[in-house]
Amino acid sequence: MWFRNDLRTSDNLGLSAAVATGLPVRALYVLDDADSGPRPPGAAARWKLHGALTALEARLADLNIPLILRRGGGAETVGRVIHELDARCVFWSRRYEPAAVAIDRSLKAALAASGVDVKSYPGSLLIEPFALTTGSGGYYKVFTPFCKAAREAAGGHAAQPLPPPPPAPAWTLPPPASDDLNDWDLLPARPDWAGGLREAWDHGEVAAQSRLRAFLDDGFAGYAGGRNQLNGRFGSALSPALRFGEISPRQLQFAAAAHAGQAGGALDSDFECFERELYWRDFCNHLLFHAPDLAGKNFQSRFDAFPWRASKADFAAWRRGRTGYPIVDAAMRQLWTTGWMHNRARMITASFLTKHLAIDWRQGEAWFWDTLVDADVASNPANWQWTAGSGADAAPYFRIFNPMTQGEKFDADGAYVRRWVPELAGLPDRHIHAPWTAPAAVLEAAGVTLGVTYPEPIVDHKAARARALAGFAATRDASD
Repeated sequence: MWFRNDLRTSDNLGLSAAVATGLPVRALYVLDDADSGPRPPGAAARWKLHGALTALEARLADLNIPLILRRGGGAETVGRVIHELDARCVFWSRRYEPAAVAIDRSLKAALAASGVDVKSYPGSLLIEPFALTTGSGGYYKVFTPFCKAAREAAGGHAAQPLPPPPPAPAWTLPPPASDDLNDWDLLPARPDWAGGLREAWDHGEVAAQSRLRAFLDDGFAGYAGGRNQLNGRFGSALSPALRFGEISPRQLQFAAAAHAGQAGGALDSDFECFERELYWRDFCNHLLFHAPDLAGKNFQSRFDAFPWRASKADFAAWRRGRTGYPIVDAAMRQLWTTGWMHNRARMITASFLTKHLAIDWRQGEAWFWDTLVDADVASNPANWQWTAGSGADAAPYFRIFNPMTQGEKFDADGAYVRRWVPELAGLPDRHIHAPWTAPAAVLEAAGVTLGVTYPEPIVDHKAARARALAGFAATRDASD
């Protein structure tokens, strides 16, 4: 069983099928960081991967399935391990990143030619990218009809996930060589910047299921109306577990549907909203499958004419959370500390970089790729392009977020800003999202000196908005 982005034993169709053969099973994970392979994980995701593999190894041990760790090109390494084990059948969960798809297709053909049976299964999405086509035979480029079609294809029912398989027969042959996980250097050492990540995240499918239950018990009711609140309880924070397959989207969908049903239909709107988020993730994978260069090329080619700025100073201020806009700075500091931020915060910070600072979305996407524990190969570029206005389903003129009103609406009491930008904690609520509007006496009483203890805004909101609109006009002219 070749594990990839499905690091769990429950609801793992490939693993269950392998165990069902009645033969001994070996598990393999390959750290493929070759230039020609799938996009290698960033630093924060590598930290998360270490924990996920540690947890998976323990779960597999209970099933009499040893985990082999190897580093190298995926296809070559799998072929080598198959030869060492004299294996006759290989199982895996399908991937949808174009480079990974190409590797899997080539490997499957080569193995079949040598007499090795290959069986692949869905596992990371509710609906696979090739399962839906539009009426004209193309692929969906707008989310709402995609979501409607996906729900119709599912028949309106959430499929019941599989339990973990029973233990496999014990393996009696000597084990093949396996790398020591610690030798992969997935964890930071000097400096050790992962302290905040360790406080925020746990690993493995047991922890993911526990987090899911906590969300359903204390965050699901009211999700539709409260999910955008930055300091609320309504977010599931399950995206890192989804990213590495410690939990499956089918498990989330089924559990949420069951929970909604238990409430006599009272939570139907919350379930529908939550399910849409799962289908949005599928939509991002749908786009990447059909547009392989999603992370490097504007989905809408007219956006090639957008006049991006090159400003190392502004980009550094954004990364460090020193823009002078408290809601932006709070989110960027949360990202650096915990490797994660709320979805609303991601939209606010991405909008600020691309609209207020006019810095290319690809720079922001690369920063998120390196700093997010849940950095996903499809969702990360698709969401950045959506916010920038260059992607699918975009309405750029309506998404120049005002950081002040976003803060007032989604962090009304300023608790989120006060937590992550403590130098502003003494400001009253009415000024917490725009400290430059506070009278001198209020700033002094709060211990805030603009330009000293906290930066002044690096760009004027009105001027930045006007510049962004002019940039959008350039893209419109380019398409005429």
